[in-house]
Amino acid sequence: MFLDHLTQPQNYRAKRVSSYDRTGRNDDYQPIPKGETLTLAEIKGPGQIAHIWFTISSADKNYLRNLIFRAYWDGAKTPAIESPVGDFFGVGHGHAASYQCAFFSTSAARPGHGGGMAMNCWIPMPFAKSARLEILNDSGEDVRSFYYYIDYRELPAVPDDLMYFHAQWRNERPADGWTGKGSIWKSPDWRDRIDNTDDGVNLTGEGNYVVLDTEGRGHFVGCNVSIKNLYQGWWGEGDDMFFVDGQPFPPDLHGTGTEDYFCHAWGMQCNCAHLYNGVSLAVGPYENVPAGGPSNWRGLYTNYRLHVVDPVPFTKSLVMSIEHGHANNRSDDWASVAYWYLDRPEHKQYAPLPTWEARVSI
Repeated sequence: MFLDHLTQPQNYRAKRVSSYDRTGRNDDYQPIPKGETLTLAEIKGPGQIAHIWFTISSADKNYLRNLIFRAYWDGAKTPAIESPVGDFFGVGHGHAASYQCAFFSTSAARPGHGGGMAMNCWIPMPFAKSARLEILNDSGEDVRSFYYYIDYRELPAVPDDLMYFHAQWRNERPADGWTGKGSIWKSPDWRDRIDNTDDGVNLTGEGNYVVLDTEGRGHFVGCNVSIKNLYQGWWGEGDDMFFVDGQPFPPDLHGTGTEDYFCHAWGMQCNCAHLYNGVSLAVGPYENVPAGGPSNWRGLYTNYRLHVVDPVPFTKSLVMSIEHGHANNRSDDWASVAYWYLDRPEHKQYAPLPTWEARVSI
């Protein structure tokens, strides 16, 4: 059962690295000049990160997209985690919002673009030899104050078949859709837009938005996807596809629509954050105009799906992708973070992250 471990002896020593003021005063933070990297923690193993908490004060309105969180396991030269801080904790577009799920919780003191937000993560992140966690201030502004806790367990040993946690941010601005700008998305009638989404077919999976492309043995444990609707109409209907160990199309795991993959139906229901799925952010296109609804799918969205009770295992490789609109007909701004465990501390590397100017939603 979920709480049974609390009835057993705990075979670890609880430790923490934090930004507390070493002078005993109340300046419990670290500044990060623009372009500089702050090392949050360097920990000797064996051990396991148990909890991470951040909150940040920055003059940069896009600080949640422009500060990059990285983690390295066992002396690896490339990061296992590389993501803008806001997106890593499940809220995209540089916005602050409050939500909770099995992996994360956030609480926005000032919701909105560039607002203040507390961020928590409870994903277990074991390591055998060492862990290094850092923040790159990849923006045009100094960070006045970065507050943090890194709670971890000092372990007597880790298993030989240890799985390392990984997270990777990706972005397509915009996704390469074949008719995202077409007249079907400008129809004033919602039913016309839905009926016309059957104009194309996708029998290969080529052209899908790729959430994860990795190699090795491991298991996929979830993702979040942030979408900015660049045109009128419904941005969903894209099927999710999991290509496990190089299997051909159609894969064993083939879905029926973007909203269905995120465990919703008839569109995405906004302000609906559950344990394993939901919407952490839904912002309408104009002030006092809510996001969502059949007559208005414009705006900013972050959707998440966590495979905590149904991880997707692979032994050689995994490509997890989603159509951007039916048969990839939409050309919206997509970004995502994939979460997975792998049998090695480094993963197949993507292209370098785009510049801070290019990470801001179109």
